[in-house]
Order: sequence, then structure tokens, then C-alpha cells
Amino acid sequence: MHMTAIILAAGEGTRMKSRHPKVMHTLLDRPLVSWVTRAARKAGAGRIVVVVGHGADEVRAHLASEKDVECVEQTERLGTGHATRVALEAAGISEGPVVILNGDLPLVSPDTIRAFAKSVDGGAHAAAILTMTPPDPFGYGRVELASDGTVARIIEQRDCTEEQSASLLECNAGCYAFDGALLAARVAEIGNDNAQHEYYLPDMVEILRGHGHATTIVHCDDYREALGVNSRAQLAELSALARDAINARLMDQGVTMLDPATTWVGPDVTVGRDTVLLPMTMLWGSTTVGEECVLGPNTRLTDCTVADDVSLEETVGVDVTIESGVTCGPRCYLRGGAHILEGAHVGTHVEIKNSTIGRGSKVPHLSYIGDCTMGAGVNIGGGSITCNYDGVNKSRTTIGDNVFVGSDTMMVAPVTIGDGALVGASSCVTTDVPADALYLERAEQRIVEGYASRRLERLKKGKA
Repeated sequence: MHMTAIILAAGEGTRMKSRHPKVMHTLLDRPLVSWVTRAARKAGAGRIVVVVGHGADEVRAHLASEKDVECVEQTERLGTGHATRVALEAAGISEGPVVILNGDLPLVSPDTIRAFAKSVDGGAHAAAILTMTPPDPFGYGRVELASDGTVARIIEQRDCTEEQSASLLECNAGCYAFDGALLAARVAEIGNDNAQHEYYLPDMVEILRGHGHATTIVHCDDYREALGVNSRAQLAELSALARDAINARLMDQGVTMLDPATTWVGPDVTVGRDTVLLPMTMLWGSTTVGEECVLGPNTRLTDCTVADDVSLEETVGVDVTIESGVTCGPRCYLRGGAHILEGAHVGTHVEIKNSTIGRGSKVPHLSYIGDCTMGAGVNIGGGSITCNYDGVNKSRTTIGDNVFVGSDTMMVAPVTIGDGALVGASSCVTTDVPADALYLERAEQRIVEGYASRRLERLKKGKA
């Protein structure tokens, strides 16, 4: 089955009251449209075509990183039927199952999309409608089925009688699947004889029925899969639903959460068993976490790799690798490809950027280590900095094994400190330090006895 997914993402989303297109609003760790492209990809779509329109440049720029996604622009927004026709013609789609999804449908599952495509694969049905049974069906179009289970008609809420509102529980979710060849052949027959003068995709169902082709339904067992986002309140509601589903899965797999309602994990994150996620922990992107870790509280990791038995308290990490037995925090910032090796410690108010911290090394507090290669067993005193930027270029600092750097030390890169060296506190290291050497750089101290009281007397006399 060579399925094509067309994702309609051209609308403005006026109820969001935003300068950004609706599909670019973020649910958990990614824009709405990327939830739908992700689901289509996992469902096995051979092609993913996104129809962009309002804010097209912003949507295109975001989707550029998804190499299997094609963007087609609907320059005139003339309805969903018109958007579908634009996609078919621009992308040259004329065969196979075609699934048409809305770009604001973040909870739709790959299994549902796959079943949707299969329903029109094989010739028995020319089209399928995604349906659901929400707790409150008011406002949704109702799908009336014929005796053979095919679709007889769609009745909009405003046209439903009281009896139909009570008895017709299949609600139209607004997504459709078609036999690609029939869709391509008949899509031009959609008209715009309506109050809005737009071309509506649901009319395609009636057109195909008129040509003698049957339409079926694919029912979402979990109605939440078919919920869209039209306001910021709905975005918050669906974010909570996504959070709860992901957290339930992780807890079933052996992850502990003190308060699941304040623990946020993206859909592509993996967490090992017996790891504890404390409140206000956020794990985003492609982050992987091993077993027996404690993360949080107030920890946020994006695209990080964390091994087993790691403790991260109030830690922010972006694109870093943390090996087993590492402890970090509270209040530290790791970024830019930092690599923290086994058993190392990064302490309070420490920033590590584009650096390797060696096995068992310690950067306990109030330090900045940037563009540095650090060996094993190193101790960095509080308030120490690798001065890596001269205003134009970044340079590296190299620190050997078992080096002791005293507090308040400036290491002006490029500079190398050899194995076993000792750097005295308050030094400014501007030249390489040999192995096993002492580096000490301080101004000569001077003590003037009684100076403070004599100065005070002069001030009082106005002679300062």
C-alpha cells in the first residue's frame, strides 16, 4: 500500500488571535503540524504533502528539517476542496490511497491513519470519513449510514432534527480518505455554489456517490484522536491530554512520577525503568534517559542522551551527552554538545558549553567552562572561567588529568594545563602550564598599618 498523506495547513486560525499560523503553535515540544507529519510518517505514508498558505514561509522554514515532507502553497484560500486540488496537481498525485488530514489534529495515531488508508485500498470503497463519538456531539456533522454500512449522507448540525441529534452518534471528524485515481479524476467537479463561495472537500463524498462509488467510515475508538485545535484554550486542553497519555505509558513501563500533572515529556522521548521524574521536569525532542536516574525538580532536557544512575537537579540541558553516575545541579546549564563523562559532577550555578568534562572531574560551583577538553580527576575551584572568546574567534582550553585549579581562576584560551598541575587561586593563566607544575600569578601584596583610621580623619577635616 503506497499511501499519500495530504495535510491541510493553510488556514489562519483567527480564533488563536496570533500573528503566527495556527499550525505553528506548539503542543508539548513541537508545532501542531509536526504532530500530524510524525503520525503520517509512522503510519507508513510514502509521501507527505503539506498544503501551506497563511504564514507559508514560517511553516516551510519549520518543515525544512523534515526531509520527507513536501510543501505546496495554496495562494488563494478557497476552501478544503480547492486545497486538495492544489496538492494533487502540484505534487502529481493520481493513484494509491490518499489520506487528507487537518494540520491541527495532534492526537491522531499512526494506527488510525493506517486503517484509514486501508479502507480505500482495494476498490471496495472510493472514500472514507473519519468519525468519532464525543461526549457532547453538538456542533459536529452527523454521519447517517445505509443498511449495508456505507455512508448515506452527512447532516450538518444546523440541519439535524431533534430525533437525528439524539440518534445519530457518528460525528464527522473532518478528515477523509480517497482512492487516489478517483479523487484525481473527480476533484474538479467540486463546486462553490454556497454562501462562502468556497470549494468544500465533503462535497467529494456526494460526487463519488453520484458516480456509483461507495463511501465507508473509519471510527476512532478514542474520540480524542479526532479533536482539533481552534483556540488557545483547546491547545491547552489537548496538551494536557497528550501529556497524560505519554505519562501513563511511561509509568506502565516502570517510570516513577511524583506528580504526573507537572511532568512533561515529548512523544519521541524514551525513559528507562526505575527512573524518577520529579515535578516540573520537561523532556523534549529526541532525549533518551537511562535507568535508575533522578531528574528534577525543575529540570529541562532537549535532545539529550542520559545514561544510567544520573541525578540532575534543576538542570537545563540542550544537545548534551551525560554518562552514568553523573550528578548535576542545582541550577546548572549544559549546552552546545557538552559531554559529561562517567562519575563527573557539575554543581550549582555552573555553565558548560561545547566541552568534555572528564571521568570523576568536578566543576562544583559558580564557574563557566566553554570550549574545553578536560581530563579525568580534575577539580575546578569556584568562580573559575575558561576565557574562550576574544570578540572574534573561539579558542579551546585543554586541561590534563588530575589537575587542581584554584578558585577564581581565569584560563585565557588557547592554553594547555598539563597533567597533575596545580594552579593557585586567583590566577590568570595566559601561558601553557607544564605537567606537575605550580602556576601562580598574583600582584604583590602590600599592608599599610593604621591607614583606615588616618584616612577617616582626613575626610572629616576635608583634606581627602
